Amino acid sequence: MAQHFLLSTAARSLSLAKVARMSDEEAFEAFRCIRWASTEGKPVCPHCDHDEAYTFKARNIFKCKACKKQFSVTSGSIFADRKLPIRDYLLAIAIFVNGAKGYSMLQLSRDLDISYKSAFVLAHKLREAMAAEQQSEELLTGDVELDGGYFGGHIRPANHKKNRIDRRRAEYQTGKRQVVVVMRERTGRTFTRVFKSEGASVPHIAQYVDPAATVYADEAAHWDALHARFLTKRVNHQQSYSNGEACTNQAESFFSRLRRAEVGTHHHISGKYLSAYAMEMAWREDRRRTSNGEQFLAVTHAALSHPISNQWKDYWSKRT
Repeated sequence: MAQHFLLSTAARSLSLAKVARMSDEEAFEAFRCIRWASTEGKPVCPHCDHDEAYTFKARNIFKCKACKKQFSVTSGSIFADRKLPIRDYLLAIAIFVNGAKGYSMLQLSRDLDISYKSAFVLAHKLREAMAAEQQSEELLTGDVELDGGYFGGHIRPANHKKNRIDRRRAEYQTGKRQVVVVMRERTGRTFTRVFKSEGASVPHIAQYVDPAATVYADEAAHWDALHARFLTKRVNHQQSYSNGEACTNQAESFFSRLRRAEVGTHHHISGKYLSAYAMEMAWREDRRRTSNGEQFLAVTHAALSHPISNQWKDYWSKRT
């Protein structure tokens, strides 16, 4: 039996101990080299994109020679106005990517000895950066698997069987149930969107899938409308998971990861954040065969390249 990738040495190219032992200077140099990799660590002004800057001996900041504005290695990124040492952010990212099924924000707060609120915002900032990297204007092409999974709005069944109701019926819904629709290339990217129902996603699928693609879906009636636009192959899951011509196994693999993250790691995902968790799992699913070191560099670069978050900047102040 072949060894699972996560058990192989190829999956381990990053040591948490090495990150934790970094000095402030080493952490700063790592941040600088990752953020400005295209200029080999040479600082680029986030205000005017000029690549000539003065340095200061007393502080690790820069001053642009063109616009004369000062900036730091985190200016203009989601880490702008940071409160923690740079090393702690590197450690947080390293811990975060090591969670194959996600990482609990309560556990992150304990690992870094910060408040739960700080860990909550930090984790969601990383998810926002990962989602921005995951999204692309390029349409999904080739063989694309399509499926939906319902989350939220759980109604506990009654103790006695005679008192139980059919929780699938509309009159018994709480209004909180939402569906994550996944569109996944068999040899490429995974893209997700959240809707109130699978049927509501049909008009939007054409925005993400190339008309020349072959779409694989189950026998749900709302997918019938896809035949007018795509070459569509269907599989009846009441009979088999695959009929020899069609299956949605890779889409189901994504939902397996997302549901295990919900049940085993987070225990509950609020509907307003469901899209963020879905995109995080899509990112992890697409990079499941890359080492933790490569994932660490990818998330760090995405975070440092992503602009200041409008949603998560001063998040708790907005809620009071």
